[in-house]
Amino acid sequence: MKKFDKERMLLAVAGPVLALAVAFALTAIVLLASGKNPVEPFSIMFEQATFSDIQVRIINQATLYYIAALAVAIGFRMNLFNIGVDGQYLLGAMMTAIVGAHVDLPSFLQIPLLLLTAICTGAFWAGIVGVLKVTRGVSEVVASIMLNAIATSVIGYLWLPDVFGVKVGNNNTTGEMAESGWIPGIDMGKAGEIYGLVLLAALLGVGYWIVLNRTRFGFDLRASGASETAAAASGVDPKRMVLTAMLISGGIAGLAGLPILLGDTHTYSLNFPTGIGFLGIGIALLGRNSPVGIAFAALLWAWLDKASPELDFHGYDKEIAVIMQGLIVLSVVVAYETVREWGLRRQQRRVGAEIAAGNVLGAGASADNNNVKKEVAG
Repeated sequence: MKKFDKERMLLAVAGPVLALAVAFALTAIVLLASGKNPVEPFSIMFEQATFSDIQVRIINQATLYYIAALAVAIGFRMNLFNIGVDGQYLLGAMMTAIVGAHVDLPSFLQIPLLLLTAICTGAFWAGIVGVLKVTRGVSEVVASIMLNAIATSVIGYLWLPDVFGVKVGNNNTTGEMAESGWIPGIDMGKAGEIYGLVLLAALLGVGYWIVLNRTRFGFDLRASGASETAAAASGVDPKRMVLTAMLISGGIAGLAGLPILLGDTHTYSLNFPTGIGFLGIGIALLGRNSPVGIAFAALLWAWLDKASPELDFHGYDKEIAVIMQGLIVLSVVVAYETVREWGLRRQQRRVGAEIAAGNVLGAGASADNNNVKKEVAG
């Protein structure tokens, strides 16, 4: 059993390590092909990670990535591709900003209200995808992509001055939120502040692991994702699990924008980060849907984002980081398939060896029985 656990752990680590190694190597080849030093950009970015202010920025950015990736991972565990996380994240942040700007309650009521607004908005938007899938068989990929576009249009409508929009120069905003809804950060001195909701991200990661690995619901979710037919035979309603998974995934996606909304900007404007949900897909893949793996992947992605601007001052394009992120996603798919096939071959060889050993033992036992019979007959 211990040997099997070690092999399983080795396979879990081998995929991400191989993907990162391939991505770094391919990026170096791209740099060589463009006549640039293939090593210096990496050393510059690694050096940036030693500065305290960059570290704070990396942690803050990773917090957003982590929550979005958890939302994606829940879908993956149910064998669902919730590509609509970005729309759910943006709409959740928009509605939270609107509520925060028009409602002013004491902090102990205001903050839970804002969290609940984000969760309900994201869950509602993802729930549409779930309902379409279980009732009409519509692919969650197609439905969520369409809803991403619709979410963008809804946000544009809500930004109108006659609705909830507030013009600040050339920028569209929802107006500043009431201070009772602001969440103070963790003061790091001159380095800045770490978003206070980094603690929420950590709690979500712990809750994700406990629910999926230590509860009956988590077992049903994973079983339904592995085989709907087998799950149905054991008494699980696959359609209910699909809808539930989409609701939970959307609810968490709605929270992804709150660390920066409640901890920094305090309004939803044209400058609000976009694309977080799409990046969460790559991060969840690299982290293999594990809360710890996703945390490391989110930090890696955030490091590439926050350390790369320095490359412009050394004659390199900061888009190198974007190239690497794309290569990581491609490498992850190839590396995981390679590791999976390698693991299957090892398992087949091990089973074959055990069967062969069993046959030898059986033949030996049969020979001993024949000898005993001859002795008794004699």
